[in-house]
Amino acid sequence: MGCFLRARLSHSWELQEQRVSSMAAASTSKYNSHSLENESIKRMSREGGNQDLSETVPRLPGEMLITDKEVIYICPFNGPIKGRVYITNYRLYLRSLETDSALILDVPLGVISRIEKMGGASSRGENAYGLDITCKDLRNLRFALKQEGHSRRDMFESLMKYAFPLAHSLPLFAFLNEEKFNVDGWAVYNPVEEYRRQGLPNHHWRITFINKCYELCDTYPALLVVPYRTSDDDLRRVATFRSRNRIPVLSWIHPENKTVIVRCSQPLVGMSGKRNKDDEKYLDAIRETNRQISKLTIYDARPSVNAVANKATGGGYESDDAYHNAELSFLDIHNIHVMRESLKKVKDIVYPNVEESHWLSSLESTHWLEHIKLVLTGAIQVADKVSSGKSSVLVHCSDGWDRTSQLTSLAMLMLDSFYRTIEGFEILVQKEWISFGHKFASRIGHGDKNHADADRSPIFLQFIDCVWQMLKQFPTAFEFNERFLVTILDHLYSCRFGTFLFNCESARERQKVMERTVSLWSLTNSNKEKFKNPFYTKEINRVLYPVASMRHLELWVNYYIRWNPRIKQQQPNPVEQRYMELLALRDDYIKRLEDLQLANSAKLSAASSSPPNSSQMMSHLQTQF
Repeated sequence: MGCFLRARLSHSWELQEQRVSSMAAASTSKYNSHSLENESIKRMSREGGNQDLSETVPRLPGEMLITDKEVIYICPFNGPIKGRVYITNYRLYLRSLETDSALILDVPLGVISRIEKMGGASSRGENAYGLDITCKDLRNLRFALKQEGHSRRDMFESLMKYAFPLAHSLPLFAFLNEEKFNVDGWAVYNPVEEYRRQGLPNHHWRITFINKCYELCDTYPALLVVPYRTSDDDLRRVATFRSRNRIPVLSWIHPENKTVIVRCSQPLVGMSGKRNKDDEKYLDAIRETNRQISKLTIYDARPSVNAVANKATGGGYESDDAYHNAELSFLDIHNIHVMRESLKKVKDIVYPNVEESHWLSSLESTHWLEHIKLVLTGAIQVADKVSSGKSSVLVHCSDGWDRTSQLTSLAMLMLDSFYRTIEGFEILVQKEWISFGHKFASRIGHGDKNHADADRSPIFLQFIDCVWQMLKQFPTAFEFNERFLVTILDHLYSCRFGTFLFNCESARERQKVMERTVSLWSLTNSNKEKFKNPFYTKEINRVLYPVASMRHLELWVNYYIRWNPRIKQQQPNPVEQRYMELLALRDDYIKRLEDLQLANSAKLSAASSSPPNSSQMMSHLQTQF
C-alpha cells in the first residue's frame, strides 16, 4: 500500500511544485541555517527572561537593564541614525528611532575589545562628541551623544564596568546567566567514553590518573593516555624535560593500523644542548607501541629559525643525535604575534568598506590565507602519515597549546568521520582545545580591558576558518553547517556560556564552571536542526585531504565581511535555500502520506469482518488527497 501511494505522490510532484515557495516560507525555518541567534534570545525572553516595560529589549534570564540613552549611531554604511541604546549586564542593544529605518544592533558586551571617548568639551563639529567602540569580531561601533548632562560619562562608565567586569571585581555574565535548555551540554564530552570509542585502553596504551589533581602538569587534563609499559615515575621524569611539564600523550589512534597522534610541548634542550635519557626512552616507547614502524615522525609546527631561537630561552627541538629513531620536520607555522597582526590587516581591508579595486593584492598583503594554507598543509601531513600506516606522529610547537591544537584537531577531523558530526565536533573542541589547555582567557581576553595584551591572538578563529575551508571543499562530509561555526565563534567572545572561559581544566574546576555556568553545547544541541547541513551524507572511515593550494582557499566572506549590508543580501546560499525548500516540500508530502495511510487504515478497520475484495482495496488506495 505504501509503495502505491508513494507512486501516486511522485506522479503529482510537478503539479505541486509551484506551491514550493509559499509552503517553504511557512516550514523552511526548520532547515534554515541562517536564522540563528536572535530568535533564541527573543524566545528566551518570552519564556522566562524579564523585559523592560516597553518590551523593546530582549533579555536572557539573569540579564538586567543598567541604563539607556538617546544617541546618534554613526553607521559606516548608511550615515547617522538616531536611536536609543540600552545597556544591560550582557549586551548593548540599539533600536532606531527613525521611521524610515528599522535598524537594530544587538552586541554582547564580551565582544567589546576597547572603548574610547571621541571629542571633548570644546568639540563643535556635528556628531564629533561620543564613544568609539572596537569589537573582537571585526567591526567598530561609533555613537555620538549630547555634550550636556554627562550623558557620555554615564554610558562610558556603564560600558567599561560590564564589558570588562574582571577589572571591576565583577563576575563574567556566564556566572549570572540563568538560561535553561532541554539538553545538558556539559555531558557531551566524557574522556573515558571518547577513549573507549577509540578502542582504548588496549595492550599498548593505558589510561593514567597521575594528573588527577593537576600535580604533574597544571595545564593538562586530569586523565591522560600513555604507553602501557611506561610507569608513572617515568612520566614524572619526562615532565622535567618538557616545557611546562606537557609530556607526550596520545590524542588519537588509528582503528586499523594502530599508528597514533601524540601531542606535547618542546624539549628543554637549551643552548648547551642538554639531553634527557628518560625522554629519549619515552619516545622510543611510543614508537614501539606499533611494531610495524621503524621511525617516529616528529612535526615541529614552528619555522626552524624560531625553534633554534627558542634554545636561547631554554627550549629547543629533538636533535638527530639524541633521538636516533625519530625524524624531525618543521612546518613553518608562525607564532601568535604574527597571526594577530595578520588578522588586523584583514580587518583593515574588509571593514567598514571593501577595497574592490585592489582586492586581490590587498588580501594577499594580509598573508591570512597563506597562514591558513600552512596550518592545513601541516595537518594534511600529519593525517597522511597516520592514515598510510607509515609512522606514528608526535606534534608540538613551543608550549603545545596553540599550533599543536590546530594540527592535532584538524588531522583528527580529516581522519575520523565521527568528528564531522555535530556532537563529534563538540567533543573534538572539548578534547583537543579546552581540556588540553589552549589559553582561551589569554588569547581572547574575556572581561579584560587590556586590549593591547601581547597574549591576544586569533588561534582558535584560524582553526575554525580551516574547518570552513574543508566544509567548502567537502560539502557533503560534515553534519554541521556554516552557521554552526559562526555561532561557535560568536560565543567564543560573548561570555554568555562557560565553555571557553579560563585557560585550562584546573582553573575551570577551581571556579566550578560546570556547576555554575551553562555550556554552549546546550544551545546547539537543543536546536540541532538550525545547525544541520542538508547535504550531509554519512560516511565511515573516509579520509579527507583538502587541497591547501592558494587558488583553492577563499576568504570566509560570510564571517569576515558579514557586517556589510551588501554582503548580507547575498545570504542565504541560493542552492542551499532551494534544497531546503525541496526538503520542506518533501516533509509536506510525507505528512500527507502518513495521514492517508492512517485514514485508509481506519476505513479498512471499519469495514466488515470479511476480507475486502481487490476492487474495494484499489478504490481506497486511489483516493485523491
